[in-house]
Amino acid sequence: MENVRMLSTLGLMGAMRSLSTAFEAISGIHVDADFAPTLALLKRLRAGEAADLVILTREGLDEMIGEDQVVAASAADLARSFVGIAVRAGQGHPDIASEAALRQALLAARSVAYSRLGASGVYFAQLIERMGIAAEINAKASIVEQGFTAERLVTGEADLAVQQISELKQVGGIEVVGPIPRELQTPAVFSAGRMANAKHAGAADRLLRYLASPEVAPVLRQSGLEP
Repeated sequence: MENVRMLSTLGLMGAMRSLSTAFEAISGIHVDADFAPTLALLKRLRAGEAADLVILTREGLDEMIGEDQVVAASAADLARSFVGIAVRAGQGHPDIASEAALRQALLAARSVAYSRLGASGVYFAQLIERMGIAAEINAKASIVEQGFTAERLVTGEADLAVQQISELKQVGGIEVVGPIPRELQTPAVFSAGRMANAKHAGAADRLLRYLASPEVAPVLRQSGLEP
């Protein structure tokens, strides 16, 4: 069976697990996938790690195109993702419908978990700075270097977890309260591209076409993304 090596941002991990299986069934091509935050993947790619296809934030993909690592003509936007807030299953859902309500919910939480390397963590750090509550939140924050912030809800280390909704949904035993108010955020766009030095260029192109096709939209929606 032919292999295609894919490096993907964590935001698409849920969707890619089922889409990879479906693609394998129709194409006979095995997807060897590895997931990490975009910033971690950029570091690995710059250090020379080999891949056929990458899925990064649009900004990350554009950097790779600028460095001639990704073929510009192959780039395709796959999905948009909003940052949301989750609580442990069974806990009350705080009101986060407005900026004032969100501020109150964050200040009332014993601890807020957010990621250091992910796009959501970078955004959240700027948001609390802009809201003037960064010192209070960071004094009690549970900062996750890499991985899923909602795991800190399950262990009881945090009351609220902040991450892309598609990443929050990867963890069992939690409930997504909803997105941070839309007017406070710009959605992350996840985009795919073929590596310039791809060993399996044909297979990578087939996978790319499949991921950018309308038939995968329901799977993306189910995993918390907007096609």
